[in-house]
Amino acid sequence: MSELTPAQRVTAARHPQRPNITDYIGTLFTDFFEQHGDRLSGEDGAVLGGIALYHGRPVTVIGTRKGRTAEENIRCNFGMPSPTGYRKALRLMRQAEKFRRPVLTFIDTSGAYPGLEAEAQGQGEAIARNLFEMSRLTVPVIAVVTGEGNSGGALALGVADRVLMLENAVYAILSPEGFASILWKDAQRHEEACGVMKLTAPDLLGLGVIDEIIPEPEGGAHLAPRAVLGEVDRCLSRHLAELLRQSGAALAEGRYQKFRRMGANIQKEDP
Repeated sequence: MSELTPAQRVTAARHPQRPNITDYIGTLFTDFFEQHGDRLSGEDGAVLGGIALYHGRPVTVIGTRKGRTAEENIRCNFGMPSPTGYRKALRLMRQAEKFRRPVLTFIDTSGAYPGLEAEAQGQGEAIARNLFEMSRLTVPVIAVVTGEGNSGGALALGVADRVLMLENAVYAILSPEGFASILWKDAQRHEEACGVMKLTAPDLLGLGVIDEIIPEPEGGAHLAPRAVLGEVDRCLSRHLAELLRQSGAALAEGRYQKFRRMGANIQKEDP
């Protein structure tokens, strides 16, 4: 395990050359068929999803998408989904439930888009609906936090039987800059915020928020992407094989209990 500080892990998680959803789909899956639109209002480039084969098994793959160039970032709104994106993801998850396909999600977002038009279109409801519906799925659901996983924008794809996290990824209620702005009225204290937010993989594994840390090479995933993709593949394959042995009812109940247990140990320790 590398000895980076929390602030350094945030920097690594945001590196533009880290493997992204298109890299994971292109390397780990075959016969990917992208599906567009939420069947309500349109298409959102910040969420990429579709059907693919994973080691020969049909699965549904969904991920938040960031770009590597200015043009790509504009096309996918810098990886910040709108309600349309979350509703598209939900449509694909319902389809996966109907056809008994496992759902694999890849999370890398600074958060849901906070613009006025997103709020007018029901951003909060769209996220809440995903949380509710994901909790009830009777197919295996695995989420992988590959970079940033901030706010409800990340959790809307994170209600999973197993939550895996790359070693230098981060997963938190909001960005460190937002945390510092709210708590201390000073976004410049974001590095200090990183140290108190418990947003690193080791912190979250200890708190029971995630289930496994996927190792990265020294210096970060962007320095050896193929090695990281291989580690993700091995971890995904193992967890999926375990989940496929469970019934649909057991999966839904286990997922419910998993999220109910979060924070229980901390509450017991409070005076």
